[in-house]
Amino acid sequence: MGDTIQIKVPNKECANYLVKLVGDEKAHIDSVKWHSRYNSYVVYEYEPFCSEGFDIIVSISSDDLNTLDFIKYIYDKRQAAIDTLSNMCK
Repeated sequence: MGDTIQIKVPNKECANYLVKLVGDEKAHIDSVKWHSRYNSYVVYEYEPFCSEGFDIIVSISSDDLNTLDFIKYIYDKRQAAIDTLSNMCK
């Protein structure tokens, strides 16, 4: 495929949402990797037994850069809405 972006997601639920969004937009998930926050050399291509302390990086590709921009926009708007609602409940 042509262009690629990487999106860092905070948890597994957000990663699942992003995977579904990518499928709906006819893009392709290249990889989902768990990167340790404490050791830069620790990277898993599968969910570790204890996923605390890991960032999830989703690599997405598409032939159309506009599709990738749209996916990033929709994901960012969703996360902003979640953050706003979380802050209102505190």
